[in-house]
Amino acid sequence: MSLGPRFTGWFGELKTAFAQKLFLPSSEYVDLNNVTIRSRRGTTQIDHVIVSRYGVFVVETKNMSGWIFGSEDNPFWTKINRGNKLKFQNPLHQNEAHIRALSNLAGIPPERMHSVVVFRGDCSLKTEVPANVLTSGYIGYVKSKTQVLFTDAEVKRIVEVIKAGMLPKTRATHLKHVDDLKQRFDSTTTCARCGNPLVLRTARSGSNAGKQFWGCSQFPSCRYVRNAE
Repeated sequence: MSLGPRFTGWFGELKTAFAQKLFLPSSEYVDLNNVTIRSRRGTTQIDHVIVSRYGVFVVETKNMSGWIFGSEDNPFWTKINRGNKLKFQNPLHQNEAHIRALSNLAGIPPERMHSVVVFRGDCSLKTEVPANVLTSGYIGYVKSKTQVLFTDAEVKRIVEVIKAGMLPKTRATHLKHVDDLKQRFDSTTTCARCGNPLVLRTARSGSNAGKQFWGCSQFPSCRYVRNAE
């Protein structure tokens, strides 16, 4: 009997949290897990936020099995497992939204924040991806950032602000976040990635030539698209 996706996702996050506690000294790194905060589009949920003198690490975890295909610019990536295909939101884009929300909440300069994507499970990355997309070596990547960006006092302030702005870890918070996600990705007026207006466009080339789609008005800086069905 296979584990349900919700349990396997939770288990993957648990393994990441355990690794952080084990290998990242608490004297240098403050680890906050399952952080849900308000954003301009409702709420956003961040798997792990690690605050240190070396920057704020915003970690998105994915527990998947199979082959993973995607690029930095693609709005969606693809997982293939035993012939079954699944499209999912580009986790780098997903983390960009997390970083914007966290930056607005705590007044953290985005250039002092590190986006990290961690794939857990029996999976393999089949296309070239940036160095911050990992299936292993996650703790080593965090520790590789050695430039001091914050004072100890700034680290303390950031942690206090995030804790004060976090929504309670309750079922009601989770259901509200799920509802926000549904509205965001069902919208034909607002970009689910950056919150700017969507524009109805027509594909000019390729296999979808002549078909209409919704695209972000901020293209090419934002490449979010969704079907016009």
